[in-house]
Amino acid sequence: MKHYQGPGYASFRYIHILAVLMLFTACNIVPSPEKISVRNLTSEFIYEEAPFPQCHASTLTETKEGLLAAWFGGTHEKNPDVCIYVSAKRNGRWSIPRLAADGIINDTLRYPCWNPVLFTRENGEVILYYKIGPNPREWWGVYKISGDNGESWSEETMIPDSLLGPIKNKPVRLADGSLLYPTSKETPALWEIYVETSDQDLTDWKKIKIDNNGFNPIQPTVLFHQNGRIQMLCRSKEKKIVETWSSDQGKSWTPVQATSLVNNNSGIDGVTLRSGLQLLVCNPVEKGRNRLGLFASADGKSWKEIMILEDQPEGEFSYPAILEGKDGTIHITYTWNRRKVKYVHLKIT
Repeated sequence: MKHYQGPGYASFRYIHILAVLMLFTACNIVPSPEKISVRNLTSEFIYEEAPFPQCHASTLTETKEGLLAAWFGGTHEKNPDVCIYVSAKRNGRWSIPRLAADGIINDTLRYPCWNPVLFTRENGEVILYYKIGPNPREWWGVYKISGDNGESWSEETMIPDSLLGPIKNKPVRLADGSLLYPTSKETPALWEIYVETSDQDLTDWKKIKIDNNGFNPIQPTVLFHQNGRIQMLCRSKEKKIVETWSSDQGKSWTPVQATSLVNNNSGIDGVTLRSGLQLLVCNPVEKGRNRLGLFASADGKSWKEIMILEDQPEGEFSYPAILEGKDGTIHITYTWNRRKVKYVHLKIT
């Protein structure tokens, strides 16, 4: 395993992004969702054929060479043959899906893999977090590291102290350089969110509890706001997207509360753009997963749907991932009927 080698260009760029974001938000110059326009640059499947019939839970990161996507695929969710696959987009084309991780324990025991999460840390290495286990109540968190933009991966490392790492959505860098992981746990009795943190070397792991306030939320996504405030939005069993806020860089959080956003108890993901605009991808329906929309907000409270990604009489379009590229364009992936991973490339002005 390679260790953190200093900031370099990636760190400089990150500090620059933070400075720009702080400048915009300090002056309250955040674009209004009412005034922005969205242009669809690309809409395509990452692959047409694959060595697995079903797929789910895609994730995205940007590397020095382009985009890298991952998801789990196999006979069906929970089947022991479910593995983690990756594909890279370079020079305008996605590569053939490649196996990155499996749940083989020994010659006679194998478990399914779950919910990969990709993250590019400041030294350029890509971390692939994922879970292994018979179900979400008994899984454990592991990770691999790639020094060549996802071409090859290190041996698997278990996250210490029974922690899980990011459950579905990407971790974020805090002001001190540490990583914050939006995390949750499922038990037969209840669902609950919390956060974990580590340093860039993936050591010094800590767990921070959150008052779930009677709600059953999981799979948080993280957004940044003015004055250093951090917001987490989550799916829940209560038919609403719920939220919690931190004013001290994730050390403590407000009790979970419901937002005005409808939720079908399916995965969501969001991102804070360098302009300060907040974006969120979710299924804005109480039942089903046949409608998927892109929402925008200036303050994390009032949201406007700015694009319909999918709206069909039936089908499943779910578990989105979203990020802002180095060029300011927006990248989104999501499950398309459990058979393919859909990729959408947008420009917001």
